[in-house]
Amino acid sequence: MDDKIKYEMEFPIQASPSLLYNYIATPSGLSEWYADNVNSRGEMFTFIWEGSEEKARLLSKKSGERVKFRWLADDDTPYYFELRIQVDEITKDVSIMVTDFAEEDEVEEGKMLWENMMSDLKQVLGSV
Repeated sequence: MDDKIKYEMEFPIQASPSLLYNYIATPSGLSEWYADNVNSRGEMFTFIWEGSEEKARLLSKKSGERVKFRWLADDDTPYYFELRIQVDEITKDVSIMVTDFAEEDEVEEGKMLWENMMSDLKQVLGSV
């Protein structure tokens, strides 16, 4: 198996951390911008896009701060994706920090995908 490369991205976003958390940690919130539909049963989340579905396990969450998932296809690996809300202590600017992994030749594609999804999230939040 090829080793995947970890990458992190920061997306400034104008929204309160508590509102933002609902959009990154709940099935209904994730359905608004991340996937066409999201269902959860306990720690198992099912993400549905145009007829295809992927399952992910919720590895950890900290209320109002972050969520971390691992795709079931990666279950026996250290790979995950994390969405973390970061608030600058001085300016109070809010950002979403994305941590993800991709094959070396797919990192740029992964980053573009996150940029598009964050653009969708900002539109949903009216933070464009």
